[in-house]
Amino acid sequence: MKNLSRLFFALLLVLSFNANAQDDNNPWKITLGANAVDLYPVGEDAPLGSYFDEFFNAEDHWNILPSLSSLSVSRYLSDGFTFTAAGSINEISKIGDSTADDLTYYALDGAVSYSFADLIKSTKIDPYLGVGGGYTWVDEIGAGTLNGTLGLNYWLSENIGLTAQSSYKHAFEDYLPKHWQHTVGVSIRFGGKDTDGDGVYDKDDACPDVPGLEEFNGCPDSDSDGIEDAKDDCPNEAGLAEFNGCPDSDSDGVADKSDDCPTVAGLKELNGCPDADGDGVADKDDQCPNEKGPSANKGCPWPDTDGDGVLDKDDKCPNEAGTVANNGCPEVKPTPEVVKALNTYARSILFDTGKASFKAETDKVLQAMVVIFKEYPRADFAIEGHTDSVGSKSTNQALSTRRANAVRDYLIANGINADRLTANGFGEDNPIATNKTRAGRSENRRVEVKLKN
Repeated sequence: MKNLSRLFFALLLVLSFNANAQDDNNPWKITLGANAVDLYPVGEDAPLGSYFDEFFNAEDHWNILPSLSSLSVSRYLSDGFTFTAAGSINEISKIGDSTADDLTYYALDGAVSYSFADLIKSTKIDPYLGVGGGYTWVDEIGAGTLNGTLGLNYWLSENIGLTAQSSYKHAFEDYLPKHWQHTVGVSIRFGGKDTDGDGVYDKDDACPDVPGLEEFNGCPDSDSDGIEDAKDDCPNEAGLAEFNGCPDSDSDGVADKSDDCPTVAGLKELNGCPDADGDGVADKDDQCPNEKGPSANKGCPWPDTDGDGVLDKDDKCPNEAGTVANNGCPEVKPTPEVVKALNTYARSILFDTGKASFKAETDKVLQAMVVIFKEYPRADFAIEGHTDSVGSKSTNQALSTRRANAVRDYLIANGINADRLTANGFGEDNPIATNKTRAGRSENRRVEVKLKN
């Protein structure tokens, strides 16, 4: 039996130094404290009593050494299991109701315990049950023991706590009494690796080499915008979640990193730039930001330099008024219809009687003629004056010449090139109606326009 107990103790020591523990936060614990040995309520024959008899009678039965008298080292295994190796010393002066001559007490113990902290979901209250064995000496008598343990850790902080434990030790040899041993002490947990010192242990730290925040599993949020750097497209600028951590300085719904105009509110379709005139060209690229124009002309309207109604971009003669039909270039030769229209206007010109001055209502007719002449800037015209036969022939000849020149002078004064116009009077020589009637004479008093080229 003695050899069996020694073998059991040796196995416990081997386990204590070869426990292949899972790496967990603070896997190591050291407890320093005091212990009390109670040799009374262990079920021996009288006068020692039965199990738990006077279990709490500390004054009469507990042997307490008033100093640090116990030391234990624990290593977390996994899934709530912990292995503990412990040593303790004491002086035995009470055995039940009897006295003893200050016998020395030494114990080395090992135990595997299970914590119920996760089951009760507590980070402070940590009850546990354990089973193990050890070797105990009272003076020179020693024997192996089988131990059952009930204990409680109360954690004041993550690393510091108070521990209270009661162990029942059943000796393998009859000469060593079965007994209780109670311990109280201060426990220190340690050994959790935190490489970056951010308070998150490496095993739970998604960024173990960079200090970070607990809410991001140890990863940093450099700009403190509530978005961890790994998911932040702008990790050094505080921004918004909707833009993956990037700012939108002008609040236009376009993140600064994608905003071509980050300080001025603009439109999404223009990459955050404004368009004051609404022509689809961003103001920064618009050479006419307050006037609508096509993008092909940098946001400016196409000009019509010659004012002929054909835009310069489509006008083959942009500096010379022309017609739409001729792509903005002037028609070289008016059609017979145009010449007919000119003569219709010309024959309705009214002069003061016997004079070369115009009546007021004739101005509209002359202005209509100016428009037509301008449409054909390369055509030359002859202005011809005619009279009826009333009066002397020489008088009529002079009057017709003056009237033809009056029309020519009006056209020149209104922008028609003088080189394009000639004026001649024909007096009464070319009548188009009879001079014997008033109506015929009215028709013969006329101005005609002839195309010269």
